[in-house]
Amino acid sequence: MTENYQTLLVSKDAGITTIMFNRPEKRNAMSPLLHREMYQLLTEIRYDKETRVIILTGAGDNFCAGQDLKQYGLEMESQPEWVKDDIREKVRKWRTELLRTLPQPIIARITGWCLGGALTVTVGCDVAIASDDAKFGLPEVNFGHFPAGETTPILANYLQAKHGLYYALSGKIMSAQDAERIGLISKVVARAELDNEVNEFARCLAEKSPLALKAVKEAWYLSTCTAPEASFAISNFISQRIVRDQGGRPGLEQFVQKKLRPVSETMKIDKT
Repeated sequence: MTENYQTLLVSKDAGITTIMFNRPEKRNAMSPLLHREMYQLLTEIRYDKETRVIILTGAGDNFCAGQDLKQYGLEMESQPEWVKDDIREKVRKWRTELLRTLPQPIIARITGWCLGGALTVTVGCDVAIASDDAKFGLPEVNFGHFPAGETTPILANYLQAKHGLYYALSGKIMSAQDAERIGLISKVVARAELDNEVNEFARCLAEKSPLALKAVKEAWYLSTCTAPEASFAISNFISQRIVRDQGGRPGLEQFVQKKLRPVSETMKIDKT
């Protein structure tokens, strides 16, 4: 896996790969180069057997302040159409497809600003944990514009209209507590506890069967965009595939034989 990125920092530890937006001087705003590099990295990491869990965060004090308005907005206007189309396609794919279809679960670790298009990244991650001083918002209307690209469609399908429109129409900043209340993020913790909370949850997931984690994501997201009858059929198909790929139901067999029991919300083998 390529490790020399200009706008990203990548590190690995015990099956957990941390990806960090690395433009702290710009509050980690997303530039065309960042989009290219993230698309490449996520495409590669899908096949990395050493990565069981991914943490996505930002360098410095902020998660991500959205698009770099200068580089992605004004300077892109002078580029040939094929360049603009290529970047837009990579933006859409990594934020709306790659994050959700990766077999590994992805945890967003959020501090500071999380604005505009960064909210689509938050939605794209499977779990989002934020510090209590994090700030969220859709400020586009303050510039006489609106949350363009895939931002409005994603949030319109993810949030209740009365919640999303309150912030999209006003451009008001949302507290981490409000982001949790409306379901934009999973959990809020004190800033001093954020790393412990995220790392503990990542280690919890890293202990699970990769096949089971992949199945959870597939069944969950496919169920959100299909009719109930199709969802049932898809769920059964995924279940049959897991049994086949694992050579049976070893976890259930161990549980029945009292060799496996739930301990601290994680299945552990009882060696006594």
